[in-house]
Amino acid sequence: MVSKNELQDILRKRYGINKNVSRPLSEAECERLLDLLEREPSALKLVESFSRKNAELGRNNAALGRRRSQAERKLETLSSEYAELEASIQALEASKVSLEKHKKQLEQEKQQLETEVKVLSSQTIELSDKVESLTTENTTLVEANDQLKRDNKALKNIVDAIKLKLARDTNELLKYEDSEIRKALIRLFKWTLG
Repeated sequence: MVSKNELQDILRKRYGINKNVSRPLSEAECERLLDLLEREPSALKLVESFSRKNAELGRNNAALGRRRSQAERKLETLSSEYAELEASIQALEASKVSLEKHKKQLEQEKQQLETEVKVLSSQTIELSDKVESLTTENTTLVEANDQLKRDNKALKNIVDAIKLKLARDTNELLKYEDSEIRKALIRLFKWTLG
């Protein structure tokens, strides 16, 4: 018996499905997904596409996170510098003009960095929404695929029932005489046509 953790490892190694993605699945669902991917090339292509997109979004998100961290550190540094300059302005009235210029420059840089942090935060949210949307689409497609399988099985049962009825009726027809065969054929065609 294979554990859920082992199934998740197989899904990750063979199909690139991250454990964070397969974590909400039960052990049975992991087994069904593995079976589906081994039997259905279209489902495999879809999962591979989602995995590539998820990896790309993850890399982009990590890069944005690093940039945001750098910007926040730089913002903290600049904020600290700004506070020091405020104290220096009070102590050094003689160099007030020079310090005012430097202060304005730091304020502009601070605003630019705050704007950049907001943009990066917005991009991170958008990427998270895209990942969530892709996960939802994947779930919807898997459910649609399951429904199609159920529909195909139901159609096969109907066709099998029709074949069985035709076989029985044909067998009965072979027992009748000519005029009875015609009547039976008419009944059979009426039944077949609805």
